[in-house]
Amino acid sequence: MSKIIRIGTRDSELALWQATTVQNKLETLGYDTILVPTKSMGDQVLDKPLYELGVTGIFTKTLDVALLKGDIDIAVHSMKDVPTQLPKGIVQVAVLERAVTHDILVHKGSGFLEQDQPATIATGSLRRKAQWLNKYPDHKVVDLRGNVNTRLLKLIENNWQGAIFAQAGLERIKLLPKDAIQLDWMVPAPAQGAMLVVAKQEDDFTQQALAHLNHSETEVATTIEREFLRTLEGGCTAPIGALAQIKDKKVHFKGVVFSLDGKKKIEIKKEVKLSEAKNLGQACAEEVLKNGGDKLMQEIRNENSAVH
Repeated sequence: MSKIIRIGTRDSELALWQATTVQNKLETLGYDTILVPTKSMGDQVLDKPLYELGVTGIFTKTLDVALLKGDIDIAVHSMKDVPTQLPKGIVQVAVLERAVTHDILVHKGSGFLEQDQPATIATGSLRRKAQWLNKYPDHKVVDLRGNVNTRLLKLIENNWQGAIFAQAGLERIKLLPKDAIQLDWMVPAPAQGAMLVVAKQEDDFTQQALAHLNHSETEVATTIEREFLRTLEGGCTAPIGALAQIKDKKVHFKGVVFSLDGKKKIEIKKEVKLSEAKNLGQACAEEVLKNGGDKLMQEIRNENSAVH
C-alpha cells in the first residue's frame, strides 16, 4: 500500500466533512491518503440560479478536470450533484451508505404555515420550488445559492420566513435547528443523502481500495433514481424527484416531475421484487413520458431556453 491516495473535494464545510469521512474509512483499511480541496464554479458564481448557468456538473467539473489531469486520484461528491453521465475516463467506484433523504424547512417561526399566511421561502432548487408552490400556491419562492453555511446566513440576513435544505447536509455538519420541519411530503432529489466516489477508469489500485466502501443497497437505490432522472433528461434544469427504498427484498419507488410553476404534476409509484429491479428507473420514466411527461419536459425546456 505504498501509494498515497489523493482525495479531491470542494472546500465547503460539508464537502470537507464528506471527504474526511472517506479518508477515515480508507485509513482504517490501511491506506495512506491526503485531502486536496478545490473551489468549484458552482461555489464561485452565486449571483445566478443554477439553471441559468446552464453548465451540467457545475459542482463536479473542476474535480473531473483534476482527476483526468492526474492531480488527484479520487473525487468525493454529494451524489445528487453528479451528472448521470460521467465524463469519459471517469468511473463510479463507491456509493457510501445513505443518510436521511428528506428535505427540511428551516424557519423563523412556523406560525405562517398553521395560519395559512402568504410567505416567502428561499431555495436554489427548481425541484423544491415547484413542490413548495404545488402545496402553497400563494407563497413566493426566491432564489438562494451558496454552500450550506452561506445559505443559513442569508436566511438570517433576509426577511424570508424560511429556506429549504437537505436534512442530511445540516445533520452532517451539526447545524440542524431543533425546530426545523421535516418535509416528508416532498420527494427528494435522485440520490439525495448519498455520497459518491469516482476515480479514473484505468486506476485499478484506487478502485480496489474503494470497493470496500461501497454500500450495495444504496448503490441499487441511487442507480434506479438516477436512471429515472437520466431517462427524463432532467439534470438540474427540471423539477424532478425520485426515491427508491428497499424493504423486505422489495423496491418501493416513487418518481415525480412538476411544471416549473408547480401547477402540473405527474407522479408514478411502483413496487417490485429486488431481484426484478433492473431498469426500474428507466421503465418508470418511460411511463411518465407516455402519460404527458414528454409534453411537460418540452414545456420546461422551452421555458428554460427563454431564460438563457
